[in-house]
Amino acid sequence: MGRIGSAVPDTLKEEIKQIIDNLPDDCSLEDIQYTLYVRSKTQKGLEDIKDGNTFTRTQVG
Repeated sequence: MGRIGSAVPDTLKEEIKQIIDNLPDDCSLEDIQYTLYVRSKTQKGLEDIKDGNTFTRTQVG
């Protein structure tokens, strides 16, 4: 995950802190929840692609 001297977080907790720190100061709890939800779903999708868990256009349509 993280690297020495980089801005890449070493742990999930650090990544979540970074995400929250990048939100506006006046964001709502719902904004935080939505942002973390999108991050979670995006990460899951990227893992699925990496693992080959995808469908072709033919399979979907």
